[in-house]
Amino acid sequence: MQAENNMHISFPSYSVNESFARVVVGAFAAQLNPTLEELADIKTAVSEAVTNAIIHAYEGTVGTVEISAALIGRTLKVEIRDRGKGIEDVEQARQPFYTSSPGTDRSGMGFTVMETFMDSLEVESALDRGTTVRMEKHIGADQNGSGEE
Repeated sequence: MQAENNMHISFPSYSVNESFARVVVGAFAAQLNPTLEELADIKTAVSEAVTNAIIHAYEGTVGTVEISAALIGRTLKVEIRDRGKGIEDVEQARQPFYTSSPGTDRSGMGFTVMETFMDSLEVESALDRGTTVRMEKHIGADQNGSGEE
């Protein structure tokens, strides 16, 4: 299926860029006139994915985080990619409260939050090659049950 509109950004893995990512994807999704709740869900999920890339993928070094997004009908598709260390066991990492950084203030709920706020979540990772998180959100699906406004 062809994207009706799409965008792509990349930025250094500085923590200050997490809020930038939230705003950019939120502004892009605004074309579909989401509810405030839908917009908050999108921004929260993007924040979690970008934070994971900044903190875990590059472990204190600077790398690049890439975000691609597409609007297809009433669906927002978001892909967040890093080229960092990768995740050894994706299924384990997706378990609530799992953290690869025990003894820190990390809750291990990043993937759980993404899964809760988006309609779908897919995670691909390869050691020393990076991680790609793909998420989808159907905008307007709860407004009248048909997905149309």
